[in-house]
Amino acid sequence: MSLSTARSFLSEACYGEQELDANSALMELDKGLRSGKLGEQCEAVVLFPKLFQKYPFPILINSAFLKLADIFRLGNNFLRLCVLKVTQQSEKHLEKILNVDEFVKRVFSVIHSNDPVARAITLRMLGSLASIIPERKNAHHSIRQSLDSHDNVEVEAAIYAAASFSAQSKDFAAGICNKLSEMIQGLDTPVDLKLKLIPMLQHMHHDASLASSSRELLQHLVNSYPSTPMVIVTLHTFTQLAASSLIDIPKQLQLLLQYLKDDPRKAVKRLAINDLKLLAKKAPHLWLRENTQTLCECALTSPYNSLKLGMLAVLSTLSGTIAIKQYFGGSSVPPRLTDLVKLAQECCYHSNLAVSAHGVIVLSNIAISCPEKDIVQLEQDTILGVESLLMLCSQDSSPSAQATLKTALTSLVKLLKNRPHLSQSVVEFLLSQLHLSCDSSCVLMCHALAAITTHLPVLGHGMLGDLVDLYRAASHSSTAKQQELLVSLATVIFVASQSSLTVDVKTVIKQQLENGANGWTVYRIARQASRMGCHEFSSELYQSLRTRVASEHFYFWLNSLKEFSQAEQCLNHVEDGDYSGAMSAIAEALRSYQKGIASLTAASTPLSPLTFQCEFIKLRIDTLQALSQLICTCNSLKTSPPPAIATSIALTSGNDLQRCGRISMQMKVCMDEFRRLAARYADLHQSSFDADYATLRNVELQQQSCLLVSHVIEALILDPQAASFQECGTLGAVQTESEYERQMMSVFNRVLEEVEGLTKKHPPVSYLHTSCLCDAVIALLKVPLSFQRYFFQKLQSTSIKLALSPSPRTPSEPIPVQNTQQLTLKVEGVVQHGSTPGLFRKIQSVCLNVTSVLQSKTGPDYKIPLDSKTNEIEQRVEPHNDYFSTQFLLNFSILGTHTVTVEASVVDESGIEWKTGPKTTVSVKSLEDPYSQQLRHQLQQGGAQSAPQRSAYNRF
Repeated sequence: MSLSTARSFLSEACYGEQELDANSALMELDKGLRSGKLGEQCEAVVLFPKLFQKYPFPILINSAFLKLADIFRLGNNFLRLCVLKVTQQSEKHLEKILNVDEFVKRVFSVIHSNDPVARAITLRMLGSLASIIPERKNAHHSIRQSLDSHDNVEVEAAIYAAASFSAQSKDFAAGICNKLSEMIQGLDTPVDLKLKLIPMLQHMHHDASLASSSRELLQHLVNSYPSTPMVIVTLHTFTQLAASSLIDIPKQLQLLLQYLKDDPRKAVKRLAINDLKLLAKKAPHLWLRENTQTLCECALTSPYNSLKLGMLAVLSTLSGTIAIKQYFGGSSVPPRLTDLVKLAQECCYHSNLAVSAHGVIVLSNIAISCPEKDIVQLEQDTILGVESLLMLCSQDSSPSAQATLKTALTSLVKLLKNRPHLSQSVVEFLLSQLHLSCDSSCVLMCHALAAITTHLPVLGHGMLGDLVDLYRAASHSSTAKQQELLVSLATVIFVASQSSLTVDVKTVIKQQLENGANGWTVYRIARQASRMGCHEFSSELYQSLRTRVASEHFYFWLNSLKEFSQAEQCLNHVEDGDYSGAMSAIAEALRSYQKGIASLTAASTPLSPLTFQCEFIKLRIDTLQALSQLICTCNSLKTSPPPAIATSIALTSGNDLQRCGRISMQMKVCMDEFRRLAARYADLHQSSFDADYATLRNVELQQQSCLLVSHVIEALILDPQAASFQECGTLGAVQTESEYERQMMSVFNRVLEEVEGLTKKHPPVSYLHTSCLCDAVIALLKVPLSFQRYFFQKLQSTSIKLALSPSPRTPSEPIPVQNTQQLTLKVEGVVQHGSTPGLFRKIQSVCLNVTSVLQSKTGPDYKIPLDSKTNEIEQRVEPHNDYFSTQFLLNFSILGTHTVTVEASVVDESGIEWKTGPKTTVSVKSLEDPYSQQLRHQLQQGGAQSAPQRSAYNRF
């Protein structure tokens, strides 16, 4: 196999096909390293990061880095530079090097070279390794020596290495600080070298005395060297040091504001603004009212738009934090008369769009955080400012105008969420602007309208006519923006219509899609229709798309979506009180769901197994079956009423439920089934670590609906005295985020009120109770199911790869261990991410659970204590650079074959555990140790010889 074969393999991102063995890939690269051609050697070196990415476990990474260290030691400077770049790219894998001493020894040998360039590359290499060798004294000594070199390349490399080690090692930082001070203040040190040395002081934050001495030196430099480059570098280092040490942030704020106010140089002012923004993000709670006021005064008096923009950017960052409350809390002046509000109002109408955008952000954040009594006029000013900016940007398709428009709309939606009484006039304004705006602006405004209508659905009906007219008037061009506009407008129409599309609206949308929409646009609109509960319309769109795809798997996927939409459409026609009609609708829906799940299974591939989708649909099928069974059970009160002697049976048995007849046992079965379904929904929720919040909320609502039905059965029929409504009483107080959630919460509250009223007035069990149960079922069925984003699209991808050692030579062969010894099982793992890691939640720690079960016993058949048969251990480890490792000590005192299972789950930053997997199993064979075996044989032989004597003796 050639180097090109290894390159083509390592370039692939496909994990479904047969993978090349890690050792084979490393051997191919090693052949390239040992090649006589420099080009092939370099090519092999630069392929190592891909090898690390594909096989990120220590045993391979250790071998690979040792080979790279040999190339670094024996190769020329160009090869050394390539190895350096690979090391810097693979920084997260450095801690997996097992033989650190050997690796560093091979690299460090080059520091004694006569070539200053070779020494410089070695110094940079040592700097890159600072995280794993922070306290190596020989490295510290070499860096100090190289700082005195006469070769500029070597000195720059030494500065890089010194900065890296200062950040990692307290001892090195304390030792180098005095030398740095001498070099920076020394008259023989060139100014350009001083400018490179000063940033090293930002790492002197390991203790208070070191930070204090560094701060004094920087203060001296600021006063002694007033040149622009020196002031800029020193001030920025000052800020970085203060941000790391935290205690000096208030002093640093005053220093930066002083330079911003008094220094006439624009470059210094710009640097001060950037550093102020950094401190505004890092510690907004340390900004006093005086600091914010000084910044406002500077912005009001500044004649330069670029500087004003920077200061407003700082103020917009502060306005969304506690600093804004501190500003208004310490002032006796009404908010409208403060300099901050004056500045924001002035900037809202500024000719520079970016300045206007920041003015709008500040003003809307003030309007949200100010007390109610001072707010009326400020709200009006904010709305006027936003509307003027929207009018200005909506007809301009340039990137800057679109960025400003997006910022203004985001601030507007945030304001209306907190001040809903302003929404009506704003919606009317946006609808009027939609007729006049360019396509890209219309898309952004449609997103804003959808967000506003989601929070205030009462506005939807008034918008619908204008939106349909806009859809009808949309052009038939196939440009990307026009296609995006068709999707955005359709989304707003679905939100506004609240899952009940009229025939006219459907006709208008279909005509536009037939005239100018491509297949992807139609699919996106169908997906939005499924999300908003417009299943009849989505079913028609999926039907039209099935034959327009090139893959068999896509065909089955679209066919399954069509069947699911048809199934939900069957449930839309259920009427209140029509129990037989509800059962027929459920039966029809289940037929479509069974067809759909068959298609969905056919659509899955090894690369896309559709696990969540299949489980969600199976749960929906089982839920519908359980609801149908519940209606049947309620009907059985009429078809099979309690016998005449039911009361006497109840009195004799002491079980009051016997007076209800056979329905009581059937109801208990139904209640248990709904509780099992709720537990399965909880398991699905716990396994969906990568799902977005709306999808998880959807699963929670399904779980709550099952719990609600089981609770109602218990409250109405099985145990009215024990059933409590307190845990369900807060449902109405939850802030809803979607129309589906709003409808479900409304049903929950209505059902609970009816049940509570019924249990107080009537004894169990009568047709009133069964009718209440059936009405609750129909109320749940009438809410159109929402298929959320995670059903269609996975924005975050997280997986864990485990490696166990010792590992068997072949998968079927067990690991041998003696029963008198304990097995040390080492578990290593790598966290693998998709393109957007941590989008919804991040991994805080990994929970590893190891269990062992005795499968077959080879020793004597006597009674074994249960705790000897199994091991069960759990450990939590925190991944570092997406890698974790831990060890378990397992006892196998019982002879035989044991199955060891290692299961991983993750804990997010909120402390919630998610059952993500994977689960790995290995077989362990417990063998008798030789000494015990020998003793046992001796005892058996001795027992066989002495047995007749003992029996003869016993006879007398």
